[in-house]
Amino acid sequence: MLRAVLPRLFPDGEVQFRYIPFQGKQDLERQLVRRLRGYANPKARFVIIRDQDANPNCKEIKRRLVDLCIQAGKPDALVRIACKEVESFYLADLNAVELGLDIKGLAKQQQSKKFRAPDYLGSPAKELGTLTHGKYQKVGGSRQIGKYLDIANVRSESFRQLITGICRLATFENT
Repeated sequence: MLRAVLPRLFPDGEVQFRYIPFQGKQDLERQLVRRLRGYANPKARFVIIRDQDANPNCKEIKRRLVDLCIQAGKPDALVRIACKEVESFYLADLNAVELGLDIKGLAKQQQSKKFRAPDYLGSPAKELGTLTHGKYQKVGGSRQIGKYLDIANVRSESFRQLITGICRLATFENT
């Protein structure tokens, strides 16, 4: 998703992106300090995104990840938690889902109560799978939908916070 969104946030090409994938939440927490410490570019900025999943306390998750970034010597890293899952970003923009997965008629469902504030859904991934009749697959679906996400969309507060934080981070100057 970020591979499609970031170039649209910074179309002038002055900001370069590198993506460091992890193999799940445990891998992220186990390797984050080492991976961040190993990155020597003083101008580099880091964005860490993690799903909240079933954990009821997203502030605790964020605090733990921020602590790891501090341990790594990267206290300016941006940590954002997708409430409950990154799929809530997609459910907040059913037009993007419709275009990305080539499924007609999804956008008209945006005004139903559950899609006006999808951060509160219990299982956005399951909801998205049901809505798309199984056509949504986590990795491929994210790539396809990300191309069409409205970066000004505010139906998902966690998506809005992610975009705002990235824009702020990109303009931060090293002192």
